[in-house]
Amino acid sequence: MKSSEVIKKLDLLFPNPRCELDYTRDYELLIATVLSAQSTDKRVNSVTKILFRQFDIFSLKDADTKILEDIIRPVGRQAKNASYIKEIATKLVNDYDGVVPADRTYLESLPGVGRKVANCVLSEIHQVPALAVDTHVARVSNRLGLSSYSDVKKIEQDLMQLFPKEQWGRLHLQLVLFGRYICKSKSPLCEECPFQCEFKKESIKNA
Repeated sequence: MKSSEVIKKLDLLFPNPRCELDYTRDYELLIATVLSAQSTDKRVNSVTKILFRQFDIFSLKDADTKILEDIIRPVGRQAKNASYIKEIATKLVNDYDGVVPADRTYLESLPGVGRKVANCVLSEIHQVPALAVDTHVARVSNRLGLSSYSDVKKIEQDLMQLFPKEQWGRLHLQLVLFGRYICKSKSPLCEECPFQCEFKKESIKNA
């Protein structure tokens, strides 16, 4: 499938894609993205609404761990995530006065932050060309034949080769939304999908 065709159809489906994690400050997005690793954006938004009403980046580093755990419990892994939050806040305050830098190496050194989280933050906050590959992007890339790999780094490399750098940030958001609402893992809405992929053909055949 040609990359130009993918872009054209995604633009029709999602002309104004946006990150669905709620945030007003750069560190809020960073922490929310860490929390979303094994949870839904909707659930993360419900806890960060409370979290960031009670704490800012400076008070988070000294926050009571049990209070943090109680707030973020709905997203799971509360002990580990509370530890991540405190460590991230401490390092950002000590190293950058609470500001999230446009430094991939530094971001990936933070607890709970891998390449996907760093890519999300760099693209959303600093408009650095980046393609974050989460479960939605990986699934959609495989189904549309954009990549045959399961390894997220290799999928990212394939997408970076197929699409112009200036489109990466927008494309990431569109692929996430497409995978979240149409090309779902279970019960995908193939009848609403404008793409003719092998998965869709097989689904129609077996319907």
